[in-house]
Amino acid sequence: MGERADFVVIGLGAMGSAALYQLAKRGASVIGLDRFAPPHTMGSSHGETRITRQAIGEGRDYVPLVLESHRIWRELEAETGESLLNACGALVMAPGTGVNSHHGKPNFVQNSIDAARAFGIPHEVLDGREVCHRFPQFLGLDGSEIAYYEPGGGLVRPERCIAAQLARATALGATIRTGTEILSIAEDGDGVRVETASGVVRAGEVVVSAGAWTAPLLGVPFDRLLAVKRQLLHWYALDDASAYGPDAPVYIWMHGTGDADYFYGFPPQAGEASVKVATEQYAASTTADTADRVVRPEESAEMYRRHVAGRLAGATPLVAQAAACLYTVTPDRGFIIDRHPAQGRVLVVSACSGHGFKHSAGIGLVAAELLTEGRSRIDTRPFALGRFASADHGLG
Repeated sequence: MGERADFVVIGLGAMGSAALYQLAKRGASVIGLDRFAPPHTMGSSHGETRITRQAIGEGRDYVPLVLESHRIWRELEAETGESLLNACGALVMAPGTGVNSHHGKPNFVQNSIDAARAFGIPHEVLDGREVCHRFPQFLGLDGSEIAYYEPGGGLVRPERCIAAQLARATALGATIRTGTEILSIAEDGDGVRVETASGVVRAGEVVVSAGAWTAPLLGVPFDRLLAVKRQLLHWYALDDASAYGPDAPVYIWMHGTGDADYFYGFPPQAGEASVKVATEQYAASTTADTADRVVRPEESAEMYRRHVAGRLAGATPLVAQAAACLYTVTPDRGFIIDRHPAQGRVLVVSACSGHGFKHSAGIGLVAAELLTEGRSRIDTRPFALGRFASADHGLG
């Protein structure tokens, strides 16, 4: 290629498309590279919908990111005419007794309530009886449950968000190269040399937002910190959609006290007679290049048996569609937003451990601020590599 720019963004999924857009918006010379043609189905940002919630049970440090993301998506909607964010409401519920856990974080419902109070986010605290009355699609509640309801939460549309940001970035002068495999990244003089299968691209600084491909590309210490987990999405046909009114929320339902005793889902989308649901697994690892992207019928049957049967009104075992996606997970299931420890001109904004899309537009803003201004208005210290400083993680 022989191209040169102020900045190169590697990987144009959730984080990369956002960073490319924000850099182009600031008038920077920027090139975006991706081995596929985003939005695509090979990584972590497909499947039509993603939950967004503003009071983050994983920790208050995430709240400024999602608040910025909501603002940016509304801004993009005004600029493009696309529908990106549907604030249909978000419900997080768990047994009223015992510890509830999600993404490895205990007391998840109470943490969400505390975050909402701290940031002034409108919300309600409900019990199981109130949930049954207001949202009849949820079955089998005994009334003792505790629930956090956020009317400003809801869903975002990942493919549309990525496409909108890439389109705006292009309109603002960014260059996008798809079908481009990255072979290596190395600091070279006063910049960074990016070797691709099509030639060399040079930049002053580089953003690596390659998701599941980050560890193989960057090596130590990321090869010790990042694990790739295959996750499954299932759409079950409805034989009766009458329980799903216009105020039907997205939800996370912890129906037991174990870390795996939960699932999350979405109300039927316009024109669809099915509900999308999923859970998460962290036991088995894979790689971006070897992951099985076919969901087997027995996997959907097991999901229905363990989580859906008797809990969602109208949901049948008939699978309307299914998909696999990838989580790239850190040891504490948190984010990484930091400079490469051995290459200071390389900013890494992966991984997001399975709860990143709702924050992605805000992370793109953070990346652009760090690169163009040297600091961000949002505190990124909680997402720094230094928290993994131990011999076990290769940072000691």
